[in-house]
Amino acid sequence: MADYSELSVLIVDPNPGMRGSLHNMLNQCEITRIEYAVGSGTAIRQLSRRQFDIVLCEYDLGNGSENNGQDGQQLLEDLRHHRLIPPWCIFMMITSEGVYSRVIGAVELAPTDYVLKPFTVDALLQRIRRAVERRDVFWPVYQHVAAGNIRKAITGCKEGEQANPRYATDYARLRAELLVSIDDLVEAEFVYQAILLTRPTAWAKLGLARCQFGLGKLVEAQQTLTDLLQQHTTFMAAYDLLARTLQALGQQQSAKKVLEDAVDISPHMVRRLRHLGEVAFATGDVGVAERAFKQVVTKAKYSEFRDPEDHVKLVKTLVKKGDAYQAGGVIRDMERSLRNNANTDTCRAIAAGMVQQMAGNMTAAAAELTTAVNGMANTRGLSSGLKLDLIQSCLNVKLDQQASSVMLDLMNDDDSGVSMDDAVEVFEKAGRHDLAQGMGEQIKMQVGELLAHAAQKSTEGDLRAAVDTLNAGLRKAPANMALLPAAASAILRQLDDMGWEAPLAEQAAYLLERMRKIDAHHPALDALLAQYHHTQRKYGIATSA
Repeated sequence: MADYSELSVLIVDPNPGMRGSLHNMLNQCEITRIEYAVGSGTAIRQLSRRQFDIVLCEYDLGNGSENNGQDGQQLLEDLRHHRLIPPWCIFMMITSEGVYSRVIGAVELAPTDYVLKPFTVDALLQRIRRAVERRDVFWPVYQHVAAGNIRKAITGCKEGEQANPRYATDYARLRAELLVSIDDLVEAEFVYQAILLTRPTAWAKLGLARCQFGLGKLVEAQQTLTDLLQQHTTFMAAYDLLARTLQALGQQQSAKKVLEDAVDISPHMVRRLRHLGEVAFATGDVGVAERAFKQVVTKAKYSEFRDPEDHVKLVKTLVKKGDAYQAGGVIRDMERSLRNNANTDTCRAIAAGMVQQMAGNMTAAAAELTTAVNGMANTRGLSSGLKLDLIQSCLNVKLDQQASSVMLDLMNDDDSGVSMDDAVEVFEKAGRHDLAQGMGEQIKMQVGELLAHAAQKSTEGDLRAAVDTLNAGLRKAPANMALLPAAASAILRQLDDMGWEAPLAEQAAYLLERMRKIDAHHPALDALLAQYHHTQRKYGIATSA
């Protein structure tokens, strides 16, 4: 028998008898480095402190008072979402046959394996042996991932597909996920499409839809997800992405319906309930928004990932409803039950500012909102949505300087998702053309700096750096008609000078099409299209103009 004495195991089970039985079985497999968690909260705390080789988790965690309805699958999704377990951690779900048949096709983040009750020591050992053998095969790739060498890991996956045909699909899936992690969505899309040609799995369709969504192919993403849900009606992650796709297409009511359907199937996932609340609020359905946010606050009460923003969202909904009494109670609960830190203090001030505005106490509201803006520098991880709400509240009480300050910070944060165009639109919608004009001048100056930097890199012969600079600018100003032709031109020059790269060529075609949609008579468009076709012919990609 292989030596497993160095393996460390975390058992997650609320039943002391089952924990003892699993301990004895593991001892018989020569595994002695064993720790316990009685439920999801304890497991999260332990996994935050140290890594384990194996997690044995009971699916039904309902007997533990700390779990508040969470099951083992939801724990796994939390662990993966918050990156508390690495890809090489072996996560085995212990469950009954009936539960297994219900969940096996419904989850995106599947465990390493399922262990069906009742089982013997030999059956458990067989599962462990198989999982460890698989981990050993992938270990060189995992080492590159751990070291941050993602490109080397991707190359390792390609080599692994050839060397280990048994795991070819697993290597392809990992390669696609790694490509997504570095935002190489075009190449990841190719990988998922290739997988689907040989093995039409639900996770590959979801991966393809994620790439389509990220690349702005929203109608294609919608169709892919609709087809997926017709075949797999309980594949929950597909509902979440379909709702986001519909939102991006401007179909808020349809997005709300999709999320309501998902919550009916799986009512305990906090992130989904939060999303439903946000979409319901956006569509004016205050009743659904209130119920969703109340569930979020309640279900997250004992969670390690409790977020004070959830209280703010509930307060915002109650203010919209006109219920100052309940809104005040939510703020008091936030003060009483959440840890006193910069995020909580800032969220409390934003919520209190909303309530004061509702009551017509503009001076008190301005004081609270000023406190929130001043505290923003010390916060960490607050969402762009919360900051946009703060900006709107500041505009409502004439705190123009504070609103502009927060917006500039958002606009210059590469991870905010708020483009320069979004920033101008917020001020225009608020009827503040003067502030929008000022923001426009700031944007023009930043775009000029990006174009100058890209031109310098291009002159130095560093074409990739020029393209990277312009792509970074487009993420902040996707419709800017100074950046679009510059980016397309830089990509075409790179293709012409350094060789044809299909993903880069597809990006060039996308940018040219975007230019055509925005301004079909742009003076640079015809020349750029001619350059694109010339480069195609140069490399034998196209035989005619």
